[in-house]
Amino acid sequence: MQKTFTSTNEIKSEIINLSAILNLPKGTEAFISDIHGEYDEFAHILRNGSGNTKQKIGELFTGRLTEESQKKLAFLIYYPSEILKQTKKNIKTQPELCQWYMTTFNNLIEMLRYTANKYTRSKVRKAIKPDFVYITEELLYADTTDATKHQYYREVMDNIISLDMADAFIISTCHTIQRLVVDHLHIIGDVYDRGPHPDFIIEHLMKRWGSLDFQWGNHDILWIGSAAGSKLCMANLVRISARYDNLDILSDSYGIDFEELEKFALKNYQPLDSFKPKSDTGTQISSKLEKRNNCVQQAMAIMQFKLEGSAIERNPDFKMESRMLLSKLSSDKKHVKINGEQYDITDGCFQLVDFDNPYKLTKNEQRILDNLIQQFIASPKLRYHMGYMLNNGSMYLRYNGNLLLHGCVPVDEDGEMLSLKLGDKEYSGKSLFDFFEVTLKSAFQKPQTEECFNSDILWYLWTGKLSPLFGKEAMTTFERYFIDNKELQHEQKNPYYSLRKEEWFADKLLKEFDLDTEQGHIINGHTPVKIGHTPIMANGKIFVIDGGMSKPYHKTTGIGGYTLLSNSYGLQLVTHEPFTTRKRAIEDMTDVVSTKRVIEQSVKRKTVADTDIGVQIKKQIEVLSARLNH
Repeated sequence: MQKTFTSTNEIKSEIINLSAILNLPKGTEAFISDIHGEYDEFAHILRNGSGNTKQKIGELFTGRLTEESQKKLAFLIYYPSEILKQTKKNIKTQPELCQWYMTTFNNLIEMLRYTANKYTRSKVRKAIKPDFVYITEELLYADTTDATKHQYYREVMDNIISLDMADAFIISTCHTIQRLVVDHLHIIGDVYDRGPHPDFIIEHLMKRWGSLDFQWGNHDILWIGSAAGSKLCMANLVRISARYDNLDILSDSYGIDFEELEKFALKNYQPLDSFKPKSDTGTQISSKLEKRNNCVQQAMAIMQFKLEGSAIERNPDFKMESRMLLSKLSSDKKHVKINGEQYDITDGCFQLVDFDNPYKLTKNEQRILDNLIQQFIASPKLRYHMGYMLNNGSMYLRYNGNLLLHGCVPVDEDGEMLSLKLGDKEYSGKSLFDFFEVTLKSAFQKPQTEECFNSDILWYLWTGKLSPLFGKEAMTTFERYFIDNKELQHEQKNPYYSLRKEEWFADKLLKEFDLDTEQGHIINGHTPVKIGHTPIMANGKIFVIDGGMSKPYHKTTGIGGYTLLSNSYGLQLVTHEPFTTRKRAIEDMTDVVSTKRVIEQSVKRKTVADTDIGVQIKKQIEVLSARLNH
């Protein structure tokens, strides 16, 4: 909101204030990607600021606190409620507890002061819980060298303890430190997927985080698309949720009733090995749930393939005719012809597919889909969460000279941008991203449950050859279920993924998005970095920071993923150990940050003036200065 000034002195004061802000150190940005619904691990990384909190404690307290004491302080900041409870169990007397409180107050206030020194008082105030603003500011800006004031501050702390506010004050201060350790958070795709609590992630960000942005991922699109009325997105989402024993997230958190679907699936399908559900957590799935998930998965897969065939017929510009495989089944439905070759079907479940009209839904299938999609678009919590991601997100982002995107920029083997032609219009590179973003937002604002172009585009974003979020030749869901042939099941990646190792290609992409090839970087998610490979590519111009939070990826990567930090001194790549459980992390005080590697160091410390916000502030100063001269 624009300020209103009533006097010349007010304008001059604002110019002085804004000019001072320009000279503050640049705030720390954290880049996280591919969370996949793993709330506990994500929350732990947020709480420790991707290792930034522990680093600051070391800078401040080394030589004054032992490593063990530093670790205890760090975990108090990460998990204040839990560590308080643990600590108080081990303290036997009231005087001993009072002394612990006093020591903790001093350490936390000192840590807060150190963390807050790059921000204005106004910004720090906004990060403090309103109940404790006055008390915190009194202690934070204290002159500890003044003997008279020293007694005053001691009295404040004594009263916090005597009035039984000590725990609440500690928790509030720890949360303030968490907010200030990282100034801005970038989430580069896939908050959602098969992990147990993507809803907790969104709630956590809504309640506890200020400045952030999303670059949507391919899995996020299924959820946004379902809330926008796309039956194809919804069919994929429900099928995948059943495959990974995760339907409960939809029913318990978002109120979707699957009773009719379950009855239909159990009546028409029998469990098959190819549809056996999986558990990422390693927990045993009960026989009843295993049967339900297996049959629901089959039912939704067949409905999905039927819907896909119709969408492909409606949109010849998609050039996806090769994915219309139901019409390539033999009359006995035991074989399928792909690329002129005939293959045996394994675990076929095509009993509801009409050989003469394979993409026609049965009346019961149509009714189930209509019922489910109405529930998705009518779910208040789902619309609220998806709206939050849309309002704070984009297909890509240019921020402080860097390009942030989840998947890829579709190109050919020579690195030339591939064009998606729709009617008489063509889109490639930046314009392709812009087209998808406009269509996605329009679809969400006006949900349509019937067949329409916007809904088809949402599905194309999930699975289309030229979707920047998919980035493969084709999605081989049919082959993976029904054909025992690894070559057919393989999903060929876009050449982007091999070319991004080349510096010339990075420069080409930066130019396409109007960014400086000397200073800019491309920060990418989507693909886990395998053991022995490096996340730093194109001579340090491209970073791949797939978070690796989904547990199955740990075997592929050997680690718990990467995050990236950008502060006033440069860039740091943070490697994380695989996360176990929240309970174990707290009990054993085991952190997930293993190493921090400086990958780019600024010759001169960067200030707010060097950022996008700095550009905006300079424009404000110009406008205010012009007013003074009139």
